[in-house]
Amino acid sequence: MAQVKKYPWWKAVMDYGLSFAAMIVLMPFLLVLFTVASIDTGFPGIFRQKRIGREGKIFIIYKFKTYHSKTFTKSKIGCWLRKTKLDELPQLFNVLKGDMSLVGPRPDIPGYYDKLKGEDRLVLQLKPGLTSEAGIEFRNEEDLLDQQKDPLTYNDEILFPAKVKMNLNYYHHLSFKKDAQILLTTFSVLSK
Repeated sequence: MAQVKKYPWWKAVMDYGLSFAAMIVLMPFLLVLFTVASIDTGFPGIFRQKRIGREGKIFIIYKFKTYHSKTFTKSKIGCWLRKTKLDELPQLFNVLKGDMSLVGPRPDIPGYYDKLKGEDRLVLQLKPGLTSEAGIEFRNEEDLLDQQKDPLTYNDEILFPAKVKMNLNYYHHLSFKKDAQILLTTFSVLSK
């Protein structure tokens, strides 16, 4: 892999500034969602999982739990949290910790981004993000995979390569303007 670029200063300012402000504003709402998720799926209402971060390093991602702890089935509230993407709000903590960015490739489990070859590995120079062009394009990924006869093959041969291509394009055209556009598009899509 090529030498890692220095992360743009404006991206760090945007990440920490907006995340900190969002945490302050959303804290009461986050506490309500945490309480609801804990009652609904079992305490604590936070899901933790290993994901691939910048330079292929593993980090722990946080989400509100959407599956029952004992039955391992998705709850009705969990379905709503996932559909509205509210289950991903705890990732603001990941941004404040420096593991993630507001905009960047959606973090995946080991076995995908860490296995990229050639120029595709440039994607690993980006911090994973809360949102991305690929994340917006494939925001209904679960529904799309549910419609496939072989979801794993479809993901590995169609979805994942398409996401890598979009994320590589983002890497080559990284700019403040592009990040602002992606954030505005995300808010627009989520508010529908």
